[in-house]
Amino acid sequence: MSTQIAAQMYTLRDHCETPSDIAKSCAKLKEIGFSAIQASASGFNTIEADEFKKILDDHGMACCATHRGVDALAEAEKTIAYHQAIGCGLTAIGGFGFGGKSKEEWKAWAESFNQIAQQYRGSGVKVGYHNHSHELAPFGLSDHPESISPTDTPYDLMESVFGDDVWWEVDTYWIAHGGGDPAAWIRRFKGNIPAIHVKDMTISPSREHKMCEVGAGNLNWPAILDAAREAGVHWYIIERDNGDLDPFESLKISLNNLRSWGLA
Repeated sequence: MSTQIAAQMYTLRDHCETPSDIAKSCAKLKEIGFSAIQASASGFNTIEADEFKKILDDHGMACCATHRGVDALAEAEKTIAYHQAIGCGLTAIGGFGFGGKSKEEWKAWAESFNQIAQQYRGSGVKVGYHNHSHELAPFGLSDHPESISPTDTPYDLMESVFGDDVWWEVDTYWIAHGGGDPAAWIRRFKGNIPAIHVKDMTISPSREHKMCEVGAGNLNWPAILDAAREAGVHWYIIERDNGDLDPFESLKISLNNLRSWGLA
């Protein structure tokens, strides 16, 4: 399948609670113009692999990636079998450290996660990490503000701990939300970044960050897409956690804009 654009089903989480919901959502996405999805919503945690594969086949869809919790990923044999059954080679954790963790806690977790990822070697399935913005918060910001370093962050720590077994699912919105440059971070993971989340950011009159449709916000998409091509990104996964428009309409607008910029 030659498509490079997928819909992140977390965008449609309210429409993906049961297998029937998932089938209806896939049918609607196919009508919009999508041929691939990323499975990340409550209904995907319980649907059996054979039923999910049938839905994908019935609607001419591929599952390019999934999101799984650490406990599920730790059951490597089971997770590998599931992904092989649905024809999907990428999975990722949706993040770690929400609410604040110490540097020591981050390091211990990263080492543990790296060991989990190593269990997937040779399986055709690879484990990744999806960022938000807190991974760019310097350690010691509250306790030792006089000695903080902009390169002493959870993201830097993970990069030093993870080997090639962990791929990086850069989320463009959340990098910008954390004050980072999405294009720079995409280039930083060149060769180990098969998929990214494309998500735009705008600002409200009251100076609040808002998610919006790709191309409707303030992110530098020519720079981001150039970096993605250079880094070897294949999958451009459209996501919008929340926003003003109907989620299906939002996905359609983002899809059309990405296609107008040359993506298939």
